[in-house]
Amino acid sequence: MVGVLLLTIFLIGFLNMDKLKSDPLFEKLPGAFIHVNTVFLSILIEAVPFILLGVFVSALIQTFVSEKMIQRLIPRNPIAGVIAASFSGLIFPICECAIIPVVRRLIKKGMPLHIGVVMLAAIPILNPVVFLSTFYAFRTNMQIVYARMGLAFAAACLIGILVYIIFRRSEQLKWTKEELIGQVLVQPAQKKLSRWKQTFFHAADEFFDTGKYLILGAFIASLFQVLMNRKDLLSIATDDLTSISIMMGLGYLLSICSEADAFIAASFGSTFTAGSIVAFLVYGPMLDVKNTLMLLAYFKTKFVVFYMAIATILVLFGALLLNQTVLH
Repeated sequence: MVGVLLLTIFLIGFLNMDKLKSDPLFEKLPGAFIHVNTVFLSILIEAVPFILLGVFVSALIQTFVSEKMIQRLIPRNPIAGVIAASFSGLIFPICECAIIPVVRRLIKKGMPLHIGVVMLAAIPILNPVVFLSTFYAFRTNMQIVYARMGLAFAAACLIGILVYIIFRRSEQLKWTKEELIGQVLVQPAQKKLSRWKQTFFHAADEFFDTGKYLILGAFIASLFQVLMNRKDLLSIATDDLTSISIMMGLGYLLSICSEADAFIAASFGSTFTAGSIVAFLVYGPMLDVKNTLMLLAYFKTKFVVFYMAIATILVLFGALLLNQTVLH
C-alpha cells in the first residue's frame, strides 16, 4: 500500500509538471527533489517491463514445470552444471531485475542452489541483448566487449563452484510457513482454475511481492544519482585500484539496467581506465541496490552477504588483472 501510494504521488507529480511549475509553492521546492522524482520514475519505467517478464516466466515455471523435469535437465556433474547455467542467458535473455523471481522459483522447484546463483550472476550479462548493447556502445574498442563477457563468465562459474562447496548441504532460500508444511500456495477457489488462469494469479502475486523492493531500491538509487558529486569521485581516482573500486561502487548505486548500462559506461571512457569500465559493466548487473533488497527478501542473510563478498572480490581482482594484461 505504501509503495503504491508513493508511486502514485511520483506519477502525479511527473504528469503534472507543467502545472506545478506555475504554482508559487513549486519555486520553494529544492531542485534536487524534482530531479529525484524524474530519476526515480526513469529507473522504475525502465525496470518494470523486465520485472513483468520475470514474474510471468516464474509463474509459467510454477504452473507448467515439474520438479522431475528440472532434475532431468540439470547435469549431475557440478562443473558441467555450472558451465551450462552460465550460458542459460541464451534461453532467458533478461536483466538483473527479472532474473531473481525466475531463479527463486526454479530453486523452489528443485534446482540446486549453486546452479541458481550462477544464473543469477551470469544471465544479466551473458545474453544476446546485453552483448549487442555493449557492442554498439564500444564498437571502436572491442576489447571491452570481450573483457566484459569473459570476466562475467569466469566470475559466475567461480561463484557457483564456491557456493557448491560451502552451501551444498544447507537450505539458503527463505520459505513461508505454508510452504514449509507442504501447502499449495493457491487459494481453494483457484484450484479448479485452468493452468493459464493459475499462471496469471501467480504472476500478479509475485509482481506485487517483488514490486515493493523494486520501488524502494529505485528510490534509494535515485537519491544517490542526484546527491552524489561525481567530480569528487574523479578527483580521488588516482590509481587502478581506486578507479576500479569507484566504478564498482557507481555500478552498485546507480542501479542501471544491464541492457542500457554500456552507454552510461561509455561516457566515462575518457576519464576512467578500461579495467574500471569493465568492472562497472560486470559488477552492476551482478549486484545493485534494487537486487540486493530482493536478495535479502528471498534468501537468508548469511548467503546474501557471502554472495556479495565473493562477487565483489572476484570482479575487483579480475578487473585489476585485465587492466594489467589484456587491457593495458
